[in-house]
Amino acid sequence: MRAPFLARKVAFIGTYLPRKCGIATFTHDLRHAVALQRGESACLVIAMNDAAGPYAYPPAVVCEISEQDLASYERAAEYLNHRDVDVVCVQHEFGIFGGSAGGHLLTLLRALKMPIVTTLHTVLRDPGPEQRRVMDALIKVSDRLVVMTERGRTFLRERYAAPAEKIDLIAHGIHDVPLEEPDRYKELFAVEGRLVLLTFGLLSPNKGIEHVLNALPVIIAEFPQVVYLVLGATHPNLLRHQGEAYRLGLERLAKKNGVEQHVIFYNRFVDLPELKEFIGAADVYVTPYLNEQQIVSGTLAYAFGAGKAVISTPYWHAAELLADGRGVLVPFADAPAIARSVCDLLRDEPARLELRRRAHLLGREMIWSRAAEHYGESFERARAQHAAKHRQAFLLRTLAQEPMQLPAFKPDHVLRMSDSTGMLQHALFSVPNFAHGYCTDDNARALMLTLLWESLGQSTPAIESLATSYTAFLAHGLHPGTRRFRNFMSYDRRWLEDVGSEDSHGRALWALGVCAGHARDRSLQLLAGQLFEAALPAVVDLVHPRTWAFALLGIHAYLQRQPGDSRAGEIRAVLVDRLMTRFAEHARGDWFWLADDATYDNARVAHALILSGGAMAQKAVQETGLRALGWLMRIQTATNGHFQPIGSDGFFHRDRPRAFFDQQPIEVQATVAACIGAFHATADRSWLRQAHRVFEWFLGRNDLGLMLYDAKTGGCRDALHADRVNENQGAESTLAFHLALAELQLTHNDLTDFEPSTAVAAGAA
Repeated sequence: MRAPFLARKVAFIGTYLPRKCGIATFTHDLRHAVALQRGESACLVIAMNDAAGPYAYPPAVVCEISEQDLASYERAAEYLNHRDVDVVCVQHEFGIFGGSAGGHLLTLLRALKMPIVTTLHTVLRDPGPEQRRVMDALIKVSDRLVVMTERGRTFLRERYAAPAEKIDLIAHGIHDVPLEEPDRYKELFAVEGRLVLLTFGLLSPNKGIEHVLNALPVIIAEFPQVVYLVLGATHPNLLRHQGEAYRLGLERLAKKNGVEQHVIFYNRFVDLPELKEFIGAADVYVTPYLNEQQIVSGTLAYAFGAGKAVISTPYWHAAELLADGRGVLVPFADAPAIARSVCDLLRDEPARLELRRRAHLLGREMIWSRAAEHYGESFERARAQHAAKHRQAFLLRTLAQEPMQLPAFKPDHVLRMSDSTGMLQHALFSVPNFAHGYCTDDNARALMLTLLWESLGQSTPAIESLATSYTAFLAHGLHPGTRRFRNFMSYDRRWLEDVGSEDSHGRALWALGVCAGHARDRSLQLLAGQLFEAALPAVVDLVHPRTWAFALLGIHAYLQRQPGDSRAGEIRAVLVDRLMTRFAEHARGDWFWLADDATYDNARVAHALILSGGAMAQKAVQETGLRALGWLMRIQTATNGHFQPIGSDGFFHRDRPRAFFDQQPIEVQATVAACIGAFHATADRSWLRQAHRVFEWFLGRNDLGLMLYDAKTGGCRDALHADRVNENQGAESTLAFHLALAELQLTHNDLTDFEPSTAVAAGAA
């Protein structure tokens, strides 16, 4: 059993630092906040490059897109589709993507297989035709839409007909800073003892800074100690086309107004620590922007959240954030109004302090850690909706009621994953991954598969050779001192532990018992028998019921060839008694199970009791196994009838909701085998029909309607997640598919001369 899927991998698409723009800063801050909660490796960045790029990006940036190169958008989509990404989080602004109205972005998004959460940094009230076309398509392709203001949400609903239930309102994140007196920071900029006005952000004519410069003579007449700090480099796009003409014009205006000694221009793009210091030094923050339709301002959010008294023109974000007395609003391009408002605040210190206090208090709800939590909720909603779309499409298909045709024999991927040492654990897609080496668990399963193929007449010299390698691996895995199996071996054939897991010991016993009981090669049969006898006593000291079940399945097969082995019989009796005691202790009401949680490989317990009860002529034991299997079938059947295994992302605990994802192939194979065992024990063909229904999970009859089996490679994908399959085709999943297929094929071959107590499939399953 592999570790449950824990890390939720998120890919952020947008501009990124060190590129100088507000979206780059936002993407960086959001990604950093999410990474603090989910881990650095779980947060990737796809960075947008403009004509000035490429940039010296940090390691978080794993892929770059050239703004006007459509092919690079296609390559980015392919990259993301092959990186096991759970959610893509797009930072959308028309100007940062290529094509008409940034339409190149749609090429990328339409090719993605995972859910998309799009943050809209601009929502236009009156878009042009191309902007409207792109927005309509963006709304359709996104699973969730994030806006930062109530006005943005209203526009999406009323002007773009976006579904209200698809929209998340998440305020612009801010950095968590204490409410401090400005004097602490003023000496850093040689303005101690002065009253500081501040405007910061990339400079361009729509910032309206000239209107503050025109207001300064009136302000300085009453407050000669005022100094106005203008922080920010000229916007790169403006710089490319006009150079520093705008900044030089502002400097000339300050000189013309006679206030040049009261204005300091900082012509640079500052990093976060220094930005906090600038904001900290301000007594009043001023945003005199001229564009009413600016629906988001990161600079406003940062200053407000830091507890600054804010004076602003009523562009959309400011009008909403500063409403109800949280700041001061002045008309657009109105220098006298700016002068009056600044003087009023500087004159009335209690009022200024109250604005600061209220702003800082509200700002605690906007800090980046809270924003990251809200984005996490949006990501999960997106995943759920994405999965729901798959499920809906699945339910709308007309699925035949008769069983699907079983796939043809194709051992290619099993052979690809094996070498002279044994079977490798993991794959990158369908390519063996040497980094994780081998394990006893998988080699035990692989040995049983070769024996089933032998029984079906499908063995070849290559498969016979692999059966020898798998048996040799188990022989080498048995520690001569402890008589316990080691589990993990590196690719260079070094054991990584002295004692493996209890599960690996149980699975090794199971495989050796089947080999000793059913192998046609006498050498394998004799060696397996010796190893089984040497390792069996240790199982009595093990404590996990699933391990006992594995051992019982092995004992059952072993005793078919060695019925007189009294020690194996005695250990079987001990293990059966333990399982029955567990059921007596835990099964009650509608919970017929031997523990307070059902995790993975659950049906093995039921299967072991069905076989052992029949072999020991203990009807109560067999009935307990059949009843437990029936309970497992009930809780793992979806409302429309397909198999819905317990998910490994939380499992199923008594009195708590069960996990539905991530669904694992081993649970499916275990249930197929148990149903076949129940059919052989009872001759009730409904169990065989159940086995077929469960097997069809591999073929697309599942929650998402997606194939787990890859008919091209002969491999099986590793899991069914909430919104997609895991594309890797590791040993565990591939063996689970082929074991289940072989067990069904063998059962059908045996039906004409069926003998319930002696069918090989029951022992090998």
